[in-house]
Amino acid sequence: MTEQLDELVRWKSRRPGPLSGVTVLDITRVVAGPFCSMLLADLGATVIKVEHPDEPDYARTFPPFVNSEEEQLSAFFTQFNRNKLGITLNLKSPEGKDLLRKLVAKVDILVENFRPGTMEKLGLGFEALTSVNPRLVYTAISGFGRTGPNSSKPAYDNTGQAAGGLWSMNGYADRPPVRVGTIIGDLSASLYAAIGTIAALREAEQTGKGQVVDVSQQDSVLTLTENAVVRYTAQKEVASPLGNEHPFVRPYGQFPCKDGYVFFGGYTDKFWAITCAMFGEPDKATDPEIDSMEKRFDPVVAETKVKPLLERWFSAYTKAELENIAGDQVPLSAIKTIAEVVEDPHIAARNMIVEVPIGGKLIGMFGLPIKLSGREEEPNEKAPAPGEHNGLVFAKLAGITEDELEKLKAAGAI
Repeated sequence: MTEQLDELVRWKSRRPGPLSGVTVLDITRVVAGPFCSMLLADLGATVIKVEHPDEPDYARTFPPFVNSEEEQLSAFFTQFNRNKLGITLNLKSPEGKDLLRKLVAKVDILVENFRPGTMEKLGLGFEALTSVNPRLVYTAISGFGRTGPNSSKPAYDNTGQAAGGLWSMNGYADRPPVRVGTIIGDLSASLYAAIGTIAALREAEQTGKGQVVDVSQQDSVLTLTENAVVRYTAQKEVASPLGNEHPFVRPYGQFPCKDGYVFFGGYTDKFWAITCAMFGEPDKATDPEIDSMEKRFDPVVAETKVKPLLERWFSAYTKAELENIAGDQVPLSAIKTIAEVVEDPHIAARNMIVEVPIGGKLIGMFGLPIKLSGREEEPNEKAPAPGEHNGLVFAKLAGITEDELEKLKAAGAI
């Protein structure tokens, strides 16, 4: 790393992490991209979020909001952009393009989520940028990827869910399909992008040669469809909505209790025998109608014999009581609301709700699920305001003086 870049890292006072010393240019918006770079930032990388000076990331307008004395700030935006530096750059202006090239020469990774071809039209595609920095890892997240007949199509999260097959599998058999209740297309693409980026970075460090990491929302969602692909290729069986049921494992699903619902997955003979004894009817484990996994897997048997038995047992208890009864003996978990999850002592023990500064307050947000034994987790930093670190980043990485900075502002480049 250059002396300037080391100084930039020191100024940021990042906590130690496996990606400490790695610098990332984040030219992404909303979630499919910002979540990827957030993971890299949480792991110690210096991430520089790039926004258009006149059109900052519109996720800044997404609720919920936290009101400070000066302004209204998006907690949604903060959650996916914590621990980053912020600059503004107009990539359509000649000065902005030139400035990006200067930054690229000093960084390790660039992440973008434009439609394929956009960066090339700007003269800032992979080939152009690697002429400046041959070691550059260029991560591109899009709806359909950089190759194939659909590569130029616009896409959102729901596009990935629809085109990747997951939407058609979700919901109930007697109703229209239902989208997964979160932005799984954006999130899964970001996760794969982070994995691919780190893999490409390792290769660049070994060979001195960068490459494109090409991640598609459709591809990412497809890998989340469990056994649907092989059910079709092996048996020509098309997966369809099953509600809360598993395609072949039973009992394995949602069951009502006194104050809500629990997930119970005691389908093996061992777990089934323990459950029967636990609820005072050990003889049910040897009932010839339901005494084996194969018998309990039968849909009719599961619906008419097993389900009523479990509902009778569980209906006498609350979610918490059932979790206490099950303990560490059988797989049973309360189906929790987000409020219950946020207040869960186990989640607290895992440091999965972290406090992030926003508008002079500390707001709880999900933490990093990657726990490394050689690293202590440290406090998170706020998301940057648009262009908050223009002076610092451009001075340290591009050698821009204060006078030049003013000229670039006047030209609309930053």
